[in-house]
Amino acid sequence: MTVSMGSGDKLLFLLKTRGRANASALSRQLGISPQAVRERLAQLENDGLVAHEDEVAGRGRPKRFWHLAEKADAAFPDTHAELTVSLISTIHAELGQEALDRLIARRERETAAQYREALAGCATLEDRVAALAGLRQAEGYMAEWQRSPERDGSFLLVENHCPICAAARACQGFCRAELDVFRDSLGEGCTVEREEHILKGARRCTYRIAPKPGP
Repeated sequence: MTVSMGSGDKLLFLLKTRGRANASALSRQLGISPQAVRERLAQLENDGLVAHEDEVAGRGRPKRFWHLAEKADAAFPDTHAELTVSLISTIHAELGQEALDRLIARRERETAAQYREALAGCATLEDRVAALAGLRQAEGYMAEWQRSPERDGSFLLVENHCPICAAARACQGFCRAELDVFRDSLGEGCTVEREEHILKGARRCTYRIAPKPGP
């Protein structure tokens, strides 16, 4: 299922890619009234797609912040989730963990080779990070990149969605392989560390990519 761009789907998309927010902030981003946003959020909450938290900060009325509910994951593409999980289970049962590991390793090698080829013309680490984010965006990861707020020369690769989340939950070798693919394709001149992980309860996966210090 893909995300269409009705008002409700736009709200879901913003909460998916930007995290929790109040109705006023969402209305500014969508260019519609806060009241219209609140009405649509109430509908989405009735459908079990969003939830809210009220926070008290000093005097005055509590501020209401909205976030995606677990059910909302179904509104975003998870590539052939049931079939993939079934195949993983069958391979593990019939051929064993070693065979499953070999398949993941082969997928890792093929993906790394594709990424290296795509990044071959990039002159700088920043260019490679930007190109990698573009590749991941095209694959459905809602990927984006930015220079680190710490201004330490590192970059952040952010993936707001995982289109293979069901497979990754069934076999975390996919996540381990993904990190290795990034390290391989970006080259030996940098380090890549995962700082946020969807499977550990984070809203997104975030990778810090930092140039290695010179000799």
